[in-house]
Amino acid sequence: MTNTTTPPVHGYDELDRLMGLMTGDEKHGPAATSTLDVLWVLYDRVLRVSPATADSPGRDRFVLSKGHGPMAYYAVLAARGFFGEELLSGFGAYDSPLGHHPDRLLVPGVEIGSGSLGHGLPLAVGNVLGLRAQGLPDPRVWVLTGDAELDEGSNHEAIAYAGPAGLEQLNTVVIDNASATYARPGGIAARFEAAGWSALAVDGRDHEALHAAFTAPHPGRPHAVIARVASGR
Repeated sequence: MTNTTTPPVHGYDELDRLMGLMTGDEKHGPAATSTLDVLWVLYDRVLRVSPATADSPGRDRFVLSKGHGPMAYYAVLAARGFFGEELLSGFGAYDSPLGHHPDRLLVPGVEIGSGSLGHGLPLAVGNVLGLRAQGLPDPRVWVLTGDAELDEGSNHEAIAYAGPAGLEQLNTVVIDNASATYARPGGIAARFEAAGWSALAVDGRDHEALHAAFTAPHPGRPHAVIARVASGR
């Protein structure tokens, strides 16, 4: 489960600089920075996708459901060479491909055009079912969602379906920054486990802990990683 693609154009230590190139009043900075370490570990060490394989049927798919904070996502994509860093300074401008929500038709490497919260996990379930129907059991589908998104009923339906369906290719990362409105008895991991998922909770800034959780075996079951973070860097 190692990313064997080409080395990054920029390293982790340059992500703050890349994010600093993006300015404007609609940055949703805390929403973005809370995802930065998760995104880096996924793209640097886990996801089997690169600029050269972004359209390959056998690639892993990554779905950013937490689409209102895309700055970290854009920085990581630029660092991995999906597009040049010169695009970052135009973030949110009228003629820039880098909008306040990612657009799969405009941004290389983006799998969905994310809008209203709560859509990513159901779409990821559909992705896995589509891959199965095409006889493609190897590509994995990863979705990154926020804890507040779990207030959306569409996510609960997706969670309830994926476990009994045994969607082993499905992996979900929940950014837990304590922003959800409704408490869940036993915590977020317990919600997934009750629906038949494998679930682990880790420090969302600890790269080794994240990597271990992302690569933990979960035969016959979808997998959820709850990444606990405080907003900001």
